[in-house]
Amino acid sequence: MTLAEMQALLSALLGMRFSGVRSITYDGRQISYGSDAELATAIFDLERRIAAADTTVTRSRVSRPFASKDL
Repeated sequence: MTLAEMQALLSALLGMRFSGVRSITYDGRQISYGSDAELATAIFDLERRIAAADTTVTRSRVSRPFASKDL
């Protein structure tokens, strides 16, 4: 699945969740979810896959120095 396809599916799933619908036909396939928790899990997984596939986003690391003085 390409990045554009995953983003389109994510958009469809988010629209589905916000409208309260539990099933959708996407790309000729019927997708049904039994509960909002299942739908939320699918959205989270898809967001994770998109983040891993998107090479234009750079992940920065933040270093916070910490020092303590033993008394």
